[in-house]
Amino acid sequence: MRILALVHRHLIPPASVDAGTDITGEPWRTEYDVISTLTAMGHEVQALGVHDDLGEIRRLATEWKPHIAFNLLEGFDDITVFDQNVVSHLELLKLAYTGCNPRGMLLARDKSLSKKLLAYHRIPMPEFEVFRIGRPIRRAKRLSFPLMVKSLTQEASIGISQASVVDSDEKLKERVTFIHESIRTAAIVEQYIEGRELYVGVLGNQLLQALPVWELFFTNMPDGAKRIATDRVKWSVKYQKKYGIDSGPARELADPKSEQLQHLCKRAYRALELSGYARIDLRLDEAGNPWVIEANPNPQIARGEDFAASAEKAGISYETVLQRIINLGLRWQPESVA
Repeated sequence: MRILALVHRHLIPPASVDAGTDITGEPWRTEYDVISTLTAMGHEVQALGVHDDLGEIRRLATEWKPHIAFNLLEGFDDITVFDQNVVSHLELLKLAYTGCNPRGMLLARDKSLSKKLLAYHRIPMPEFEVFRIGRPIRRAKRLSFPLMVKSLTQEASIGISQASVVDSDEKLKERVTFIHESIRTAAIVEQYIEGRELYVGVLGNQLLQALPVWELFFTNMPDGAKRIATDRVKWSVKYQKKYGIDSGPARELADPKSEQLQHLCKRAYRALELSGYARIDLRLDEAGNPWVIEANPNPQIARGEDFAASAEKAGISYETVLQRIINLGLRWQPESVA
């Protein structure tokens, strides 16, 4: 097939890399893995660097007539929440695309809105409150410490550090102010759940497949440090090696519990009207109770990363994962007026 790979203009990968080269720390790693793998599978792939102009997408859709756009964008014009608008544009062009539909992206991106929907569907999630820029920072009595403070709309652990878990009103105000001034978004404050950090990948539109439960391990964290996925935990290879941070199949998790978590994540996926593929983030508290923290449409799909690795654990090769994502995109149809 002809596949138009939509990537950020600064993440266009090289055409090839030398055999044995370690690209783990390269910012274009995902783009390279996807494009090179699809090309090796026999597809004709053209990468398009996108920043703030939709015109090139329209031109290529008209002239080259790709069968599908492989969407690897996480924003538009450096604005994260605009990624859904690019997908809406693809729908207007009647060009099939991979990953989540615009409505699902909208619902999942706004953590406040997604939590309200999850609560409506009786899916367990922590108590929370949103603090908008310019509004007073006053903690509701129903929120007891410790609390987790993060950006309302940013993903990839942006703005999350050990200081994000607060245990006093003074620290709460400091951290909310930090989010307002440094990240420039509203802050969401939620009950901090002490426990294990788990992820479940989900593939599908109507018929869903939940991948094996994955866990983020904190082997050598210093005493008193919270086991949370901070910015450095996710992106600093040096930090990961220093503190023994790794991920893999969840340990000592009986089959009934795994199945319960997978079923819960499918419910969350459907409640937020997601499609294509997504990763659901959970915490499992010390009593064994699961809490859905958030949903991530179009998660990181580099070869060997959590989503692809959990698929491989289920017997699904990296090539098959990418092809299934494409097939799901080809089958997805926006609702039409009869």
